[in-house]
Amino acid sequence: MLTLENEKLKIAIKKRGAELCKITSVKDEIDFMWHANPEIWGSYAPNLFPIIGALKDGTYFFENKKYTLPKHGFIRNNDTLVLEEQNQDSLTFRLSYDKDSLKIYPFKFDFFITYQLIDHTITITHTIKNHDDKTMYFSLGGHPAFKCPVYNNETYNDYYLEFECIENSEMHLINMENGLISNKTRTVFKNSNILNLKHDLFNDDALIFKDLKSKKVTLNSTLYGPVLTVSYKDFPYLGIWAKPNGNYVCIEPWLGITDSESTNQNLKEKEGILTLMPQQTFKVSYSIEIHDRHLA
Repeated sequence: MLTLENEKLKIAIKKRGAELCKITSVKDEIDFMWHANPEIWGSYAPNLFPIIGALKDGTYFFENKKYTLPKHGFIRNNDTLVLEEQNQDSLTFRLSYDKDSLKIYPFKFDFFITYQLIDHTITITHTIKNHDDKTMYFSLGGHPAFKCPVYNNETYNDYYLEFECIENSEMHLINMENGLISNKTRTVFKNSNILNLKHDLFNDDALIFKDLKSKKVTLNSTLYGPVLTVSYKDFPYLGIWAKPNGNYVCIEPWLGITDSESTNQNLKEKEGILTLMPQQTFKVSYSIEIHDRHLA
């Protein structure tokens, strides 16, 4: 485990999966991240690449050949990432293609993820390099889980998410049996930007949004005010999720989305798929800002 620290925050990143696993205030040692209880959900903030969510039948096709990938891809729980660079305020990890990755994902790539801690904000930057002689197809995203409640005298129902803009958006429902997007939707916002947290909100799995105007979401406590803000201007999709019995909430910026039930499984035609030309580089970032009132 590697750490970054300044006068306000200390963060920790596991080498396995280059997973952010701790955000703690320096002064009072307040924890802001979920503690990954394996009896409920044993992760902190998986990094998602080269797919988001599940594939139909766990498979996809590229140039008439069938491939298999696990849910959310192969970065999470991966022990082969290396520390590429370490500075006073940042850590960069890399995963490069190899003979094994080419069997399940036929592209020559470098995947970099950089964590930078400046003042009270963590910026997570993803950089993808295509070393192949063909166009690369991929998705990527974040899956950070934040502790709710943060303080001992609160309950889960004391928390709500406040979106940057007034929204009129529907969530796209997942078929719980196969993990795929169905053709059903449910209204979440009607001229509102508030989503009150309660455990049964996630009885039907994640809340998946494709058309939010907001590019920032703030986790608020009714007792202690704004706790943290996730900003994701580069990401068109957003997932909100928790296990129904988990005292946390995941705010998930995505470039890509889980397969729909109607997919033809052709990677080139997958909803939300990104393309990267040969020898080109792609870079996006999102940030987590811890509000100063919890750090003083």
